[in-house]
Order: sequence, then structure tokens, then C-alpha cells
Amino acid sequence: MWTKRSGDNPRIKLLLLHGGPGCTSEYFECFDSYLPQAGIEYYHYDQLGSQRSSQPDIPELWEIERFVDEVEQVRVALGLDASNFFLLGHSWGGILAIEYALRHQQHLKGLIVSNMMASIPAYNRYAESVLMPDIPPAVLAEIKAIEAARDYDNPRYMELLIPHHYEHHVLRMPHAQWPDPVVRAFAHLNPKIYIPMQGPSELGGSGKLLNWDRMNDLPKITVPTLTIGAAHDTMDPLHMAAMARAFPRGRHLHCPNGSHMAMYDDQVTYVSGLLDFLQDVGSAARG
Repeated sequence: MWTKRSGDNPRIKLLLLHGGPGCTSEYFECFDSYLPQAGIEYYHYDQLGSQRSSQPDIPELWEIERFVDEVEQVRVALGLDASNFFLLGHSWGGILAIEYALRHQQHLKGLIVSNMMASIPAYNRYAESVLMPDIPPAVLAEIKAIEAARDYDNPRYMELLIPHHYEHHVLRMPHAQWPDPVVRAFAHLNPKIYIPMQGPSELGGSGKLLNWDRMNDLPKITVPTLTIGAAHDTMDPLHMAAMARAFPRGRHLHCPNGSHMAMYDDQVTYVSGLLDFLQDVGSAARG
């Protein structure tokens, strides 16, 4: 497993869980401009199968339970514990963070679920009712025809998705201007993990995660938890706010100008809210 530590803070040690599954932690490089100045100790970490970690071609490895075990092994190796361990999961990393907390919250001081709903069925309903109608009907029909033919390698697929979906709901800036860390992270995505778990469609989940739903289990997570949502996200911002209410010690951060990559397109709101949470919870005794 590839990890990289930055900073030194005995009270606040933040482990970053990237999205995908099968993406990389490269897009978290935006935090390098903020977290060191705030005195936060944090860890970039590529999950198994991702760019800078080992990439075994063993399909049975790509299961939620094994990824949770992996995070626990990384925690132990890094020497993180309940006095200082904060876990931030973005997108798929949010699923992993929730699952980790449900099994190992005794080791956590705080949890951050960023831009990820607690239910893939609810996400799919949101995609059907909000995201797809936001695409011009003729364009959506062509996208769905490509998906129906399972012709996902067709260059026309991304030609349609980038201007009509990605630039609206994934990262709200012209694709040609996307920051280099984001471009590298997407370029390095491992489809041998992403497709079996998430599914090949960019407009909903259809893989092993299809029926994943932990909304009713959120009250079991009693550590301080921050949910981060964004107005233009692929994830329903109202659902993200409801998640915060479901956690016994939940808080919510809304990014009014952000999308799925709100750490880039609503950066000041995102980072300032994250730092407020880390410093507030980090200064308190766990309990």
C-alpha cells in the first residue's frame, strides 16, 4: 500500500480515502495548499489496485469487506488511534468510510463523508429524476443508446458526457481547464475495479454496489461526523443534509457553488468547513 504523510500533529491525523473504486489519491493534492498551513497531519493513500499501490488482477479482492480490512491494516501500520484518527472518504471513499466506522468506530476520533449518499438506490433515483433530465433529450437518448449497446469504449460516449454531465455535476469548469491532479486521477482509474463495483455507466450505479444502503444504520455511528454536500453534485444535496441529521453527532457542510469535486470548484467553502471540523473535534477529548 502506498501512503504519504504530510505534517506532524499528535491530535489530528487525517487519512484520505479516494473515490472510484479504483481511482487514486492524486486529486487530494489540492489539500497540500491548505492543510500544512493549518497544522494538520494527513495521509495520502492509494487503495489496493490503484495507481501507486500494488495492482493485483484478482477479481475476488474487490469487495467492500476486504477494502474495510485494508483500511484497518493501514490504520494500524500508521499508528493512528481514537485520540487522533480522522477518516475522510470522498465519493466511493465515503462508502468505505461509513463501512469502516460501522465496524471500527472505536478507533476513530472523527469521520468525514464527502460527496457520497448513504444509499446507492437513492442515488440511482436521484440520477433518474434530476441528473438525466438536466441533459438535453436528444443527447440523453444517444447516451442511453450507447449504454444499451454496452459500447462504453465508443469515444462518442465521453464526447457527450463531458459537456453535458461532467462539466455540470462532476467539476464545474471547462474540461480543458481541469486541474492536473484531477486529470491524472481520472486517467489512472483502474476499470478492473471500477466496472465490477460501480458499473460502467456514468449516470448511476449498477455493479456490486447496486443495492448498498446504510441510511438506516447511520445512527449506530456515534463519533462526530461531518457530511459534505454540494448544490450541483452528482449526489443529492438534500440527502447529504439528512445524513448529518441521522448521525447522533452529525454536522453538515453545504457547498453552494460546488459539484462532486467541490474541493476544487467551491474550494474555500469546502476547505474552511473541513478545517473548522477538524480543529473543533481535534481540540476536544474523545467521548
